[in-house]
Amino acid sequence: MSQRSNAISTTCAYCGVGCGIRMQPQDTGYVAHGEETHPANLGRMCVKGSALGETLGLEGRLLQPQIHQRPVSWSRALDAVADGLRATIDEYGPQAVAFYGSGQLLTEDYYVANKLMKGFIGASNMDTNSRLCMASAVMGYKRAFGADAVPCDYQDIELADCVILTGSNAAWAHPVMYQRLVQAKQARPAMRIVVIDPRPTATCDIADLHLPLRPGSDAALFCGALNTMAAQDKLDNAYLVQHTVGTEETLAAAAQWTLAKTADFCGLSAAQLETFYQYIGDSERLLTLYSMGINQSSSGVDKCNAIINLHLAMGHIGRAGCGPFSITGQPNAMGGREVGGLANQLAAHMGFTPQDIDRVSRFWHSDRVATAPGLNAVDLFQAIESGQIKAVWIMGTNPLVSLPDADRVRAGLAQCPLVIVSDLMHDTDTTRAAHICLPALGWGEKNGTVTNSTRTVSRQRSFLPAPGEAKPDWWIISQVAQRLGFAEAFDYQHPAEIFREHAQLSGFENHGQRAFDISGLAQLSNAQWDAMAPIQWPVNDRHPQGTTRLFTDGKFYHPDSKARLVAIAPRLPINRPSNAYPLIMNTGRIRDQWHTMTRTGKSARLMQHCSEPFAQFHPDDCPTAQAGDLLRVSSTHGWLLLRAQPDPQQPRGSLFVPMHWNSQFSQQARVDALIEAHTDPLSGQPESKQMPVRIQRWDAVWQAEVFLRGNASAPPPVAYWSRITQPDVTHFTLADTTIPDDWNAWLDQQFGTGQWVCQSARIGDDGFNLLAWKDQKLQLAFYAHRALPSLDRQAIVSAFTQCPDNAQARLSLLAGRAHGGKSPSGTIVCSCFNVGETAISEALQQGCHDVAQLGKTLQCGTNCGSCIPELKKFIARQREALVAGETP
Repeated sequence: MSQRSNAISTTCAYCGVGCGIRMQPQDTGYVAHGEETHPANLGRMCVKGSALGETLGLEGRLLQPQIHQRPVSWSRALDAVADGLRATIDEYGPQAVAFYGSGQLLTEDYYVANKLMKGFIGASNMDTNSRLCMASAVMGYKRAFGADAVPCDYQDIELADCVILTGSNAAWAHPVMYQRLVQAKQARPAMRIVVIDPRPTATCDIADLHLPLRPGSDAALFCGALNTMAAQDKLDNAYLVQHTVGTEETLAAAAQWTLAKTADFCGLSAAQLETFYQYIGDSERLLTLYSMGINQSSSGVDKCNAIINLHLAMGHIGRAGCGPFSITGQPNAMGGREVGGLANQLAAHMGFTPQDIDRVSRFWHSDRVATAPGLNAVDLFQAIESGQIKAVWIMGTNPLVSLPDADRVRAGLAQCPLVIVSDLMHDTDTTRAAHICLPALGWGEKNGTVTNSTRTVSRQRSFLPAPGEAKPDWWIISQVAQRLGFAEAFDYQHPAEIFREHAQLSGFENHGQRAFDISGLAQLSNAQWDAMAPIQWPVNDRHPQGTTRLFTDGKFYHPDSKARLVAIAPRLPINRPSNAYPLIMNTGRIRDQWHTMTRTGKSARLMQHCSEPFAQFHPDDCPTAQAGDLLRVSSTHGWLLLRAQPDPQQPRGSLFVPMHWNSQFSQQARVDALIEAHTDPLSGQPESKQMPVRIQRWDAVWQAEVFLRGNASAPPPVAYWSRITQPDVTHFTLADTTIPDDWNAWLDQQFGTGQWVCQSARIGDDGFNLLAWKDQKLQLAFYAHRALPSLDRQAIVSAFTQCPDNAQARLSLLAGRAHGGKSPSGTIVCSCFNVGETAISEALQQGCHDVAQLGKTLQCGTNCGSCIPELKKFIARQREALVAGETP
């Protein structure tokens, strides 16, 4: 049997692109490969997906049920959950209970949770972290089309004449999809690509036009485009008459957005807008890709509908290479929406009309079905704080890091009488607040389905045994439901049973009235479900092989089958800069991390590109802060300590901060603790992208790096620390405002160095380095200086496994250098092949002149391609240095 035949085909754990991957068993674990036959990625992989095999270890896993942090049996834990929920309902009613799910749950898990809450507990207080990323896109589609239905396919990326990316740094956040766009541009150079983003991102690398608009002004930009297309007679009037409603009102609202007014509102030049409008008007096939920068706004729904209006008005929908394409942030955000995971949904894309309530009641054989929408994520956690919610069950997510005003969320959760958390990890910000912790299966162990951004349902297959006592989420929820008295409705023995029920409900009394319909899969046997190939819904009698694009016939899901254009009145973010908080903080993802790092943070490779939380800002906005300093970022809600990253390309008046770091990886870097909980009135999605802040250099009197053998958990008590994942080594960067009187005594107190043989050196007036040995094995390496020391981290980490064998080598290590004068690798640019700045600079000096030559020499840029924009910057800097006569 070949090695390939031993591989398990499954779906990636990360973003909503939904890549198919093969997990190949090796002697040392599993290696991830792209699945060539999967329609999402066609064999491509990003660096995060490629590193999935490095994240499968059990370090830090929750492997046994716990009550008040003490291990208990499953029977006792499940009884405690059921008894607690029952007591809450008996005393306060079902509205005092809430569930909070995650796009990390599989569709089968989600279905059972939603059924229990809305069908049998009888309240609608089940929401999900998808509220934080996709709710505005959902509402925009529903307003326009009558259904939460993404009309596009990934093939449209290759077929479009013009692709607009707005609110999306796809090069980093959705890299495989972005690489499809890169290749399409290479194949058809005449394709136009427009990137709309306040800051120049890696995605701009292939842009014909970058529009650095005023933060939050996107709706005006698209209203201006609609007005100009109308004035230039570029609208598809026949399509508008036959297939839409609301044209007259929408065009009248857009008419005020003249070139001059739009340019002023958006902070752009008239020339930039004219070029943008020309690209749109000249394109037979227009595709707009939009994501969090559009959705995470107090007017996110209007921004989505401004985009959709343009496509409807020009007839750029339902055709190849066309459409408004919302890019999902999580692997199963769409699957959660399909089953009713949002509080304003009932099930299977049904709402709370009397007809839908009656239909679901009959299907579930329950007279307890909820009759009205529940609390969305932000309101739900505010209801916990106020005491309205007495019991909450959080599944597979970390709201104490990801929700706005996160410190207030933490304080509110601390007052909740019953907090239940199902999770993989033992120690997260949220499990610390839990009364009952339930060990759930993780990716690689779970078995079920997920749905990606193009409505493609794919199998996520297990290839690892269940660790410890961990169980599937659907099993955990079903066991609780049975204890609550609903045994017959939750007597599931296999996830395929749940999928079949879900599929049956999607088609139950549907008659083509609801877009979501997978009733064609409702009769799959367990074996057929296990072997199911990726397929796009609808899947039914009319479309037994699935559906690539929606609305090809011009029929939509409103009662009259017509789409709605929506008159938009653009408005800026609720939060505005002030004298006290003059800068706008933009939050987002970085290339090699994902969400709150509970998975990607386990990979040493993925921590090398950006190893600490940082703030990127224009140097003129904080002239005293240099690269390597620490920066205090403050809002009305709190403050962060981050590594300063001045960048002259960052727009004045704004800064960028990544969203990923949690309390297990840094002392004070939970970015959402600074965010005001303003939400869109229609979607309930918070405004996470535009928060007024101020910044100032934080004066540390010393900074240090410490490396410890093994997996030590607690950092020393200093004002700033950040953990950097290394193989079999604990690595912290540290900083404080007080210098210890005696470094040796301080290190002994923190790390017990007094028990080891130590070698130390004072470096100048303010530096102190120390190595500690036991049995000729390095136990600790410590380097402290006034500023962050410049070290060869790779050489230091290697010394823990390959001990220096002579005095000179140990002296080099004490200085933080490799023996023999080898230059440190510098910051890693290509994580796929571990290529750092030093090697790239040397290759450029030795004659490599472009990305292709660097790839041949070093391999960088030849796998996922995410590093190519940075490689191009290196090449440009090298040329500038040569022209200036400087040493590169």
